Amino acid sequence: MDPELWPQQPHPEPAGPHFDCEISQLAELRTVRHGLRTWLPGIYEDSEAGASVLEHVLMVVDELISNGLRHGGAPVHVHAVRTAEGLLLDISDGDPHHGPEPAVDRDPALGGMGLRIVAHLTIDRGWTVTDGRKHVWARMSAG
Repeated sequence: MDPELWPQQPHPEPAGPHFDCEISQLAELRTVRHGLRTWLPGIYEDSEAGASVLEHVLMVVDELISNGLRHGGAPVHVHAVRTAEGLLLDISDGDPHHGPEPAVDRDPALGGMGLRIVAHLTIDRGWTVTDGRKHVWARMSAG
């Protein structure tokens, strides 16, 4: 594991408008995407730049949820909170014993590069264990 890329540290605790859901299978990602698209326009305005940031948010959410389902087990809880800087995403799963493990020295053609992409698209990230669940979190800027 790359502790600099995905350090084990608690996430910030912002209060404010939030989005929550729980899913148990990859087919439900569509529902999460729709829910976030409906909930996020207050942060990401209807502009070309805002639409691009929204697509990045959805890519990060897709990657973290799919990793949670594949490697951590269902159900996966999705918690998103609006902050002054943008957005905090907290994706939790049922495997508190294994943190995120970005691919190392792997040919990108073989896949497994999602955590590195997430790291590139976020301003801060990490993981922690709370109440027997692993929480993988990432903060994204407003634009």
